[in-house]
Amino acid sequence: MSQKKIFLVIVAISTVSLLLHHGGHFSWTMEALHLSCPSLRTHPSFSLKPKHTNVAFLKTHKTASTTMQNLFFRFAERHNLTVALPVQACGHQFCYPRTFSTHLVHPHTLPPNMVTSHMRFNRAEMQRLMPNDTIYVTILREPGSMFESLFSYYNQYCQSFKRVPNGSLEAFLDEPWRYYRPDENDSMYARNTLTFDLGGDKDHPEADKAAYARAFVAKTERVFSLVMIAEYFDESLILLRHLLSWDLEDMLYVKLNMRTSGSKHSLSPGLPAKIRAWNNLDARLYDHFNASLWRQLAALGPACVARELRLLRRAQEKLVRGCFDGGLPQLRSAAQIKNKELRPWQPSAKVDIVGYDLPTNTNATRPGSLAHELCLKLIMPEVQYTRVLLRSQSLRYRRSYPLRSPQPQQPIRSVLSRRQHVGMQQMHRQAPPLGPGPASSPTATPRPPGTQSRATRVGLRSAGPQRQTP
Repeated sequence: MSQKKIFLVIVAISTVSLLLHHGGHFSWTMEALHLSCPSLRTHPSFSLKPKHTNVAFLKTHKTASTTMQNLFFRFAERHNLTVALPVQACGHQFCYPRTFSTHLVHPHTLPPNMVTSHMRFNRAEMQRLMPNDTIYVTILREPGSMFESLFSYYNQYCQSFKRVPNGSLEAFLDEPWRYYRPDENDSMYARNTLTFDLGGDKDHPEADKAAYARAFVAKTERVFSLVMIAEYFDESLILLRHLLSWDLEDMLYVKLNMRTSGSKHSLSPGLPAKIRAWNNLDARLYDHFNASLWRQLAALGPACVARELRLLRRAQEKLVRGCFDGGLPQLRSAAQIKNKELRPWQPSAKVDIVGYDLPTNTNATRPGSLAHELCLKLIMPEVQYTRVLLRSQSLRYRRSYPLRSPQPQQPIRSVLSRRQHVGMQQMHRQAPPLGPGPASSPTATPRPPGTQSRATRVGLRSAGPQRQTP
């Protein structure tokens, strides 16, 4: 048999195997094999370049970063990778708004391939934690819509917002210094949040702010190989897929942590300009990396990008319809969601965060099945997924080191300052239902309880000897 015939047989067998393995949910079109895009992957056998698995994703606030984190979590589970997760004293974030330190990483999640949880970026500490070939990625959002989201979401936790009469965004922007206190523990939500998350000075003096902004943008560009843009989420995913040499199926998602339309407020004329002026460091970051994104897309080629977008969205629709009994997912309030592991956290009575519930009594979502695990993880909120993943990795850690004497987790007093420790005790006594963090400051949002509780049913399934493949 000629080499050409042998090659065609191998391709045919690989294609059939792929379709059978995924039960039809990921039956990619053969159009993918004929794209002009470089290194388009629909199956590992079609590319010699391995997937890059060491990734640091800086999860910024109110930028669709929860959707991205879920994507990274599922990839890590499929490929048996280790994700660095916070010590339990920090909840589901690395004791944000504290600057990141390796001491905040749970010992059962070391050494990691990925890190994706909220933190204030510290390059030196991240380099200590992550492998040398780690690729750094983050995501930004247009300052106007982002600030409106921050003001709505954290209105009951950020003191700068709580001081505003009638919770008026317009009133805050008319006289921001009347309400804003730079040194408060929660002030990072009220000004230049992106700059703060990236490790910068959100309140840099006006005298040389322009020079500081240019230097900070350049520094960010040197560290991060890709800065995604929330408004162009799918286009950003195309660039990420090429950067990491991942498969198309690795980029599928559903939108998470969204507010209802009633919880959003349209910006009246003039407000976007005021928001940009108040958050001018964030505005400079966004403008620079938005332009950078489109230069990278242009280099990839408009035809290539358009074709990949079409394939991505087609595959995404197939996945979603497979999980939701042939239909599209219906957004539900937390009270309507029967499975508590799928209920998103609610920041306050004034904001309604919606999620999803899986349909019952369908072949694709039968509990315990491979498809059920895939669909469950696809829509699982951040707090619950972090808890499930920590338990799964802790069990794997104990199996890997059965003879190692138990290492007690670092006492909370060595992780948090005395003042912060007192604040944590007060928050535990208040025992609210759930909270978004930050968990390290007395005036900050209480962390979700239950991080140290027994595993949930879904957690036990995902932590079994054989890893489920979402």
